Amino acid sequence: MSAEISPLHGRPVIIGGGMAGLMTALALAPEPVVVITKAPLGQEASSAWAQGGLAASLGPDDSPALHAADTIAAGDGLCDAHVVERIAQGAPQAIATLARLGTGFDRGADGTVSLGLEAAHGRNRIVHAAGDGTGREIMRALVAAVGRTPSITVVAGLEARRLLVEDNTVCGVLAVGPSGPIAFGSGRVIVATGGIGGLFLDSTNPPGCFGQGLALAARAGAVLADLEFIQFHPTAFDGPNRPMPLISEAVRGEGAIVIDETGRRFMADQPGAELAPRDVVARAVWRHLGEGHQVFLDARQRPGADFARRFPAIAAFCRSAGIDPALQPIPIRPAEHYHMGGIAVDGAGRTSVGGLWALGEAAATGLHGANRLASNSLTEAAVTAGWVAESVASTPARRLPPPRPVAVPPPPDPSAIRPILSRGAGVLRDRQSLEAAIRALLPLASSSGPAGDPASVGLMIAVAALAREESRGGHYRTDFPQAHAIARRSMLTLDQAFTAAWDHKPSARRVG
Repeated sequence: MSAEISPLHGRPVIIGGGMAGLMTALALAPEPVVVITKAPLGQEASSAWAQGGLAASLGPDDSPALHAADTIAAGDGLCDAHVVERIAQGAPQAIATLARLGTGFDRGADGTVSLGLEAAHGRNRIVHAAGDGTGREIMRALVAAVGRTPSITVVAGLEARRLLVEDNTVCGVLAVGPSGPIAFGSGRVIVATGGIGGLFLDSTNPPGCFGQGLALAARAGAVLADLEFIQFHPTAFDGPNRPMPLISEAVRGEGAIVIDETGRRFMADQPGAELAPRDVVARAVWRHLGEGHQVFLDARQRPGADFARRFPAIAAFCRSAGIDPALQPIPIRPAEHYHMGGIAVDGAGRTSVGGLWALGEAAATGLHGANRLASNSLTEAAVTAGWVAESVASTPARRLPPPRPVAVPPPPDPSAIRPILSRGAGVLRDRQSLEAAIRALLPLASSSGPAGDPASVGLMIAVAALAREESRGGHYRTDFPQAHAIARRSMLTLDQAFTAAWDHKPSARRVG
């Protein structure tokens, strides 16, 4: 350990500077904690890009029970009902906590929080800030709150490369910065690194989010869950920029419709039409594109002239592409948006590795099941940060063994993985495409090169997807279009994924 970080020895280490990580650090105060991030706080975090808002039952016609029911319906049989109930009940208090920390939520003339509607919600319960700039406003408030909290030490410019583990228990984090490798000794480590969008060619996520937290946990021997369930947002802006700008679901909640180049509203007869669950809309748009059509989001009537006021960020990037949403339809296509799977955790955020917690998009709590209900992700991060903080605080620091020398992996590079996973584990999947992905990913995942960690995560996703011979939520198999009568979550370790891939008979262990 270098002299400059030796005073930090033994403190809880939070990997990730997004909403999940910062709220956990704030909830742990005044206990001293360390937050390590690759980029300065507020940058390269998926949280800052969130447009839709947070779901919470704040309206007079709403309740946590109704919120939970909508969540379970969207989850397509795989939600953990107890987790759903706890998060739905905790959501209103999480909004109050964020407001106390300085988040400026949108409010009506009477001062009450404004509530919007999004797909598959039975009530208006989406809380926004700065219109479609919710994530940006939340991160502004959290970064400021962290700056006012002396117990939080932020070390930016560090990339976590390995968890140091002895006897299935964490004893530190190996990170790399401008001055080289740094080992943080800690028996309490929290992974809050975001999602996997950087593993796909078309994604709405920051490119730096490519499952690095999942790779850290998997290399440490942790169990990962529900990896095959990936949400593809149906209305990403179809232009040359990558990552792809997102057209928030809230635009459809305001009345925008999906049309093709002929003006046909081809989803009109679908239950829920444009406000059907995201996986349904994404598949309809994907198939229509595959038939040679162009697809657009038409907001000319609703919200119409009010578009720029309601959605200033979206209006700005549309204008930069030469489109006025109040006058012209917006070209769209599906893009990877959110991962329902992640590191398997219990009700306190604990993983299968001692001393390791996870939350946010990197974790699989059981809230989202097979398909996330819109705007439940920020809510999940806000609520579970308190659970994780309480669990970490109640876990006493322990005497740490001297860290064993560990080879420092090279900087991860997911570029070789993107075309493989996009072809094999996209919106529509089948055995042939998944087996081809596994064959291509296996040698990369087995290597010690830059593609090794991203390929390992991709391999686990493909193995889990091949093992699930059904269609459910965000996982759709064209060769198995129906769902099984009995819904089961999937659990997988990296060793199991390698064994399945080498045997050419990929299978994930399933548990009820």
